[in-house]
Amino acid sequence: MGSLVVQVRRKRPEALHIVSFELARPDGTPLPAFSAGSHVDVHLPGGVTRQYSLCNDDTELHRYRIAVLRDPTSRGGSVAMHDTVREGDLVEISEPRNHFPLVHAQRSILFAGGIGVTPMLCMAHRLAATGAEFEMHYCTRSREHTAFRDEIHVSRFAAKVQFHHDDGPPQQRLDAPAVLARPEPGVHLYVCGPKGFIDHVTSCARAQGWPGDQLHVEHFGAAPIDSTGDRPFRVQLASSGAVHEIPADKTVVQALAAQGIEILVSCEQGVCGTCITRVLSGECDHRDLYFTDEEKARNDQFTPCCSRAKSPLLVLDL
Repeated sequence: MGSLVVQVRRKRPEALHIVSFELARPDGTPLPAFSAGSHVDVHLPGGVTRQYSLCNDDTELHRYRIAVLRDPTSRGGSVAMHDTVREGDLVEISEPRNHFPLVHAQRSILFAGGIGVTPMLCMAHRLAATGAEFEMHYCTRSREHTAFRDEIHVSRFAAKVQFHHDDGPPQQRLDAPAVLARPEPGVHLYVCGPKGFIDHVTSCARAQGWPGDQLHVEHFGAAPIDSTGDRPFRVQLASSGAVHEIPADKTVVQALAAQGIEILVSCEQGVCGTCITRVLSGECDHRDLYFTDEEKARNDQFTPCCSRAKSPLLVLDL
């Protein structure tokens, strides 16, 4: 995956604690194409890399637009974007990647929680452009926390969007069981936002009988993992046969890096899928938010940035 140097052409507040950044090539030439649901890796000073969804219309190749929620509990990415990245700055990013694509559907239902609106906004542009049937539910704490509200109100898909605010009247809050009451073949659900929001919508969908292959989720970050019971294990590299010890307090990525074996990583939380590695033998202790339950059960790949082993040994395709 190649990298690009882009310039911050515009930085503007979109809601309380949310800022958008418009990125373009310094010479104004078109950027690589992307599709709805795509994200880019943004490389920040100090070796920090974070993923941000592209939220503009995917026909706009003169710019990429991202939006960042300032989260003081994060590991530095959002604060750096808010405080140190300014208009005119040059920033290194990856080319767009898409782990959250739209699929052909008779109808789509988009659920956006807070900053989770960013990929949904791009999806709404695409669905509206193709005349597809869809609806969008956008949930925020308040009007002041609702990024792109005015933009959505004047968009061609404004009538498709329902706003739900935690501090608003009860009748306007999201009633997920009602929205998801009738599972239908050919209707696909897309969910993005904080973990609690995702868990609420997906648990309602499953309780109502929605099949897993009609449910699509993108997480922004992993919940803290209790590592107090972690134990050492070993990994064997299939290419050389070498066996390496993974201490209880180190990830596979960290332990192998100390031996000069680099695995490409990005989020380091099991969210983005950058570090996915094939597993040839052994049982994984999956701790990611990337794979489905069915994919995890196959035990043929895992995320070495955060996942571990249940068996004493994992043989990796490295």
